[in-house]
Amino acid sequence: MTGWLKRGRRAVGGSADDEVPGTPHGAPPTATEEALRVASRLHAFNRYELKYLVPVEQAAAIRDELGERMDRDLHSPVGGYGVWSLYYDTPQLRFYWEKIEGLKFRRKLRIRHYGDLDGVTDESPVCVEIKQRVNRVTQKRRITLPYETARRLCDEREEISHSPGERAFVHEVLELVVRLNLQPTAITGYQREALVGRDQDTGLRVTFDRRIRGRDRDFHFGTETPENRFIVPPHLSVMEIKVNERAPYWITDLAARRNLNLIRVSKYVQSVESFGLAPRSVFHVREEDLPAPLSPTPHRTTEVLHS
Repeated sequence: MTGWLKRGRRAVGGSADDEVPGTPHGAPPTATEEALRVASRLHAFNRYELKYLVPVEQAAAIRDELGERMDRDLHSPVGGYGVWSLYYDTPQLRFYWEKIEGLKFRRKLRIRHYGDLDGVTDESPVCVEIKQRVNRVTQKRRITLPYETARRLCDEREEISHSPGERAFVHEVLELVVRLNLQPTAITGYQREALVGRDQDTGLRVTFDRRIRGRDRDFHFGTETPENRFIVPPHLSVMEIKVNERAPYWITDLAARRNLNLIRVSKYVQSVESFGLAPRSVFHVREEDLPAPLSPTPHRTTEVLHS
């Protein structure tokens, strides 16, 4: 690996951020239909995650080896699918700093779109998500809404129509955006390929994210010719192992055999720092900016990606 990052501590925590959302609701439902709708539209995930930085040229071989024990996700075509997320934060970047400081409990709000951004309309389905970390476990709750409705909720701070089962979530989103004065802060996007476990490994999911980009303006998903920037070097991809409880022995053996290093990385943090929205933490100080060392032994720093 380059000086772009050093090996991180064992990263545990995570989410199932890759499940493809359903479609928005339509006409007023019956009581039975409403119960089913709540189950399909209001999702909650609680999973552990291990992340590895993998050179793109090695990712295909690793994916082929995993394919001997796993299946391609039905929602993941050859070449993968786009994942685009708009993150909200306070003017003082509270959520960013909570991640930098490693608070044991922290939350963040985002709107997520799956697929290409070409042709995004007000009716396109998106997910409004609250992702939170509790100790070492990351949990995620979300509802699927038309894009225009999601913007009214998060940007215009309006209470949208919702089912009884979604009431608490919608009110939590409103409470966050109003109390903390949340604003659109950064967009991230990448191409994702996903595999799912079979047989006794049905809770296992592995994703490969490449072409990881971001931007600090033009926050509408339908913006034409947006100015995106790579926030992770384009020759590298992020491999994520997601499990409900414990990773199977054979997949950790594969990682060890291929010399893969566990990392702590946040695409949101990378985007914020790539565009200079916040000063880099002490772990990101360039060596040439440090005071001269007092001892004869040169002091050396390397850059770290934060979870």
